[in-house]
Amino acid sequence: QLEESGGGSVQAGGSLRLSCKASGFRYSNYGMGWFRQAPGKEREGIAAVNRDGTQTYDDSVKGRFTISRDTAKNILTLQMNSLKPEDSAMYYCAADREMFVHLPVSDSGVWGQGTQVTVSS
Repeated sequence: QLEESGGGSVQAGGSLRLSCKASGFRYSNYGMGWFRQAPGKEREGIAAVNRDGTQTYDDSVKGRFTISRDTAKNILTLQMNSLKPEDSAMYYCAADREMFVHLPVSDSGVWGQGTQVTVSS
């Protein structure tokens, strides 16, 4: 099970920190990632950290967002800085055996329910 938190409304240029608490599975055996879906658009991967710690980012967030994982607390975070209106979306975390930012999550992957991020201009 994955549970996201930390979403909200912020003005352009501001920051938010999303968290994803994992339970019910061996967290360290899974890669983790953040995805987002804006209204009328497909869900897209934006940041991922694989089991070995390899991080990958979509170009749209590179240099602004930072993904990190705490294997002791089973928590995945996404620090989002310099937010833009186009970052507004529902944000989801996911877990899978292998996780890279543009690798589709497999059928055995786990998804959270999402947390809304709204950035106003």
